[in-house]
Amino acid sequence: MSKIIQNYLILDDPYYTIHIMKSYWKTNLRYLLILLIIWFLVSFGAGILFRESLDTIRIGGFKLGFWFAQQGSIYVFVILIFVYIKLMNTLDKKHGYNEDTND
Repeated sequence: MSKIIQNYLILDDPYYTIHIMKSYWKTNLRYLLILLIIWFLVSFGAGILFRESLDTIRIGGFKLGFWFAQQGSIYVFVILIFVYIKLMNTLDKKHGYNEDTND
């Protein structure tokens, strides 16, 4: 019923194909929303909104709110990039858009 052509899943039933595409994008948007919320909380929240509360904690002699505003948020952003790559590779494999095949 289905054939793999150039790493893309081609299906005979158009309704099923549309269902797969909608499921893919719904999951993708959910990942983006979650990661953007984390990004906002770390950059704006920890660096600006919660700075005074976090300044009671010190890391390496610096107040934690200052550290998040200057360096901590950058580390979290880089981690979020790798998390997004991992999530999207898993989602691609689940929906038949695998780029890791050896053709």
